[in-house]
Amino acid sequence: MHSVNCRGQSVTPSKIVCIGRNYVAHIEELGNEVPEDMVVFLKPNSAIGDTLYSERGEPLHYEGEIALMVEGGQFAAVGFGLDLTLRGLQSRLKGAGLPWERAKAFDGAALFSDFVALPADLDSLEVELDVDGQPRQRGSIPLMMYKPTDILQGLASFMTLEDGDIVMTGTPAGVGEVHAGEHFTGRICSQGRVLVEGNWQAV
Repeated sequence: MHSVNCRGQSVTPSKIVCIGRNYVAHIEELGNEVPEDMVVFLKPNSAIGDTLYSERGEPLHYEGEIALMVEGGQFAAVGFGLDLTLRGLQSRLKGAGLPWERAKAFDGAALFSDFVALPADLDSLEVELDVDGQPRQRGSIPLMMYKPTDILQGLASFMTLEDGDIVMTGTPAGVGEVHAGEHFTGRICSQGRVLVEGNWQAV
């Protein structure tokens, strides 16, 4: 089982719960329809990796996200997450009306920074992703269609969240293809202060 670092301790999530289509601008850039309800899919523990690959049989796409860790049925910590996607395969699966797991849940499809304690003002959280020092993605809680409280309530209606589980809250606009050699820097910020940062070199 794979683990992540949370407040200086190793934590092993039982699962990663992902919220899809949570930023309107991202929905528009992919040409998707705005969903009538919260879109939810899962990544297994085995999807957690530490290497940013640029391809897995076809090019990989990056999606930077605010990742929240569960403790006692509530969100207790935050980190930066990279949701890696085989976009071509995902499009083919969606076109055929099939599930996305082959495009989203493969080994190494989820990369995380360390996790730190949540700030007092959860709505102040912002996510930033730079590639080779250039801004690629910017997002924040106010831009989400489903805020963390909505997400927690929606998930609790049909799923048990175990301590250590990670919820990836969706990606803002600016997603794109990973290229070998690029340097990715992901940050979670609050009120102009960097809470935590993750760095990866694509191979």
